[in-house]
This record gives sequence, C-alpha cells and structure tokens, in this order.
Amino acid sequence: MPISLQKSETGTYRQTIRIHQHTVFADVGLVLGGEDSAPDPHDLYDTSLAACKAITLLMFAKRKDIPLTSVDVDIERDNSQEAKGIYVLNVSLKLNGELTDEQRQLLAGIADKCPIQKLMTVGTTVVHSLVT
Repeated sequence: MPISLQKSETGTYRQTIRIHQHTVFADVGLVLGGEDSAPDPHDLYDTSLAACKAITLLMFAKRKDIPLTSVDVDIERDNSQEAKGIYVLNVSLKLNGELTDEQRQLLAGIADKCPIQKLMTVGTTVVHSLVT
C-alpha cells in the first residue's frame, strides 16, 4: 500500500499525495507561510480517527442488524501541550437512525475500539526514514 507525495506545482508548501487511485493535498496555514489551500498534516491525522470511528460503527451496525444510518463526527483538537507529547482530540459522535438507548451505549463502546484509535493510544509506531 504505497503512498507517494511530491511537492505540488503551485504553492510554497502544498503537497500532492497519491494513495492508490486517489489524490489528496496537504498544505499549511497562512501563519506558517503556506496558502492554506488544503488540510495540514495534523488535520489529516485527526481526520483518520474520525473516518475510522464512523466506518467501524457502520460496519459493526451492519453485521449486528442495528439500524444505524450514518455517523456525524466532530473533532476538536487541543495541541497546546504537543511539545510535551500530549495531543488531545475531543470527539463528538452523533449516531443517526432509529436506535434504542441500549444500541447507542453498545455503539459508544465500539467507537473507542476502532483500529486508528488503538494505533494512536495503545500502539507504538516505528518510522524508518531512508534518505536518497
């Protein structure tokens, strides 16, 4: 599953990211000298958690015949202590569908078991960089 990234033809810091057949972009905000033309790397990191939670819940609900129709996710980032290694993501989930209270409680527990949350909170990520 290679991901490739190259400097975009436009913008000071804008990057073109290719993931399989998809193309997305990254940039940084004006305050950092970018053009704010795309999400910054922190946004992409945070978004992976939102997408994972929503997809995990929809897949689980489908397997268990729970009438979950969609999941709306809002994330508020507190990176005020990132330099100390503390990065806080406050996640708000809105479960849409004709759900019982019991189903909502079950889904709330499942949301915290998505693979990206596990990677972010339990796993150890090892990065090997090769410069050529």
